[in-house]
Amino acid sequence: MHSIPTAAAPAAGAPSAAQRVRSILSACSGNLVEWYDFFVYAYTAIYFAGQFFPSGSQTSQLMATAGVFAVGFLMRPLGGWIFGYIADTRGRKVSMIISIFFMCGGSLIIALLPPHAAIGIFAPIILVIARLMQGLSVGAEYGTGATYISEMSSPGRRSFFGSFQYATIIAGQLVALLVVWALQHLLTADQMTSWGWRIPFLIGAVGAVVVVYLRRAMIETALVKESKKKDAGSLRSLLTRHPRAVVLTMIITMGCSLYFYTFTTYMQKFLVVSAGMPAATVSVIMTSALVIFMLIQPLLGYVADRIGTRTNMMLFSGLAALFVIPLLSGIRAAQDPTTVFFLVVAGLAIAGFYTPVTGVLKADLYPASVRALGVGFPYAVGNALCGGTAEYVALMLRSMGVEDYFFYYVAGMGAITFIAAVMLPDLRQHGYLDGDGAVEENVRLGPVDRAVAGAGKGG
Repeated sequence: MHSIPTAAAPAAGAPSAAQRVRSILSACSGNLVEWYDFFVYAYTAIYFAGQFFPSGSQTSQLMATAGVFAVGFLMRPLGGWIFGYIADTRGRKVSMIISIFFMCGGSLIIALLPPHAAIGIFAPIILVIARLMQGLSVGAEYGTGATYISEMSSPGRRSFFGSFQYATIIAGQLVALLVVWALQHLLTADQMTSWGWRIPFLIGAVGAVVVVYLRRAMIETALVKESKKKDAGSLRSLLTRHPRAVVLTMIITMGCSLYFYTFTTYMQKFLVVSAGMPAATVSVIMTSALVIFMLIQPLLGYVADRIGTRTNMMLFSGLAALFVIPLLSGIRAAQDPTTVFFLVVAGLAIAGFYTPVTGVLKADLYPASVRALGVGFPYAVGNALCGGTAEYVALMLRSMGVEDYFFYYVAGMGAITFIAAVMLPDLRQHGYLDGDGAVEENVRLGPVDRAVAGAGKGG
């Protein structure tokens, strides 16, 4: 068996523009496939729920499959930790290739998994294991992918290239929807329930194999001297030497993830249960809005390169804090689908101030020896806390008759994210990618933190 190679230095000299584009597209192709695989589970659960959880009503079956879906979010921090360590000590490319194998394996297991009637309790147990594998993979993909794209991009164009990471996240969701929609029109309901639901998972497994082939040709961005450092991939070193960067990464992720899932995955249910719109109309509205959101990512990334990542994050969080309550209230009250569509697009446009820059911004907070871990682990924790729970919290508050509290919750997290954005240093001067790397020293401290720091120096 061949051992995993250590991180190699980039090819002699700076990579050409064509090499940069090919490598970034290879990284993004895996992002698309991984998010396709992750979300196709949610879109097909209604067909296979009864096969793996046969007892109880359809609602209880769907709740069981939803619980298994949530497991994937819980595994993201572990995936960010494990694969962040691999990326920082063995190379970004190695980490991304291994992670895609985990996603491929999880999809293939689900596609071929016998039902409860054939293997009993082992069916839901193996289903959970497959989702654990996929959760680990997604936890790895964001941190390592954002790190790789940031390092491969040229100065002055990092946000532009970084925008393709979120574009492919959205594309993965859209492709999953498209595949399921096509099967629904090609197969009968009985065929979809019997075996048709397995096809999207097989497609995902094959797509993952293609991505492995593409990623083999990627240029490695990690340097041997960085991967050999004593603190390379060390969680302890990350938390003790870069505590402010870790906290800022987590807070920014919590606010951004909560907002993103509110206007994407939860919005589809919100339009039905709160706005009272027909499901078919909702599908058209959300698909159209997400297509627009995906297509404008490069433009938003280009703008971000002109005004800076910190400015972008302040614009996002400030606008989110100010306008999310009137936007959600307006969507709930509107009766006209066209009005709802433009309000949803407006909400997504606000998110567009952070989606192109979030990966680059986080990568800029850490040195190369702990960069993938620093991006991936705090992101996964913040995402699990606020992104993965967004829908549950919204529905719980609605069931209690206080749905408006969720609107205030999203606005409040936007305000907290704004404070975190204000505390960020000017990364063009002090970031690790293009600046002097003095991030911790230049975080804008609050009054209490500044007093404590001053007392420590005085003592």
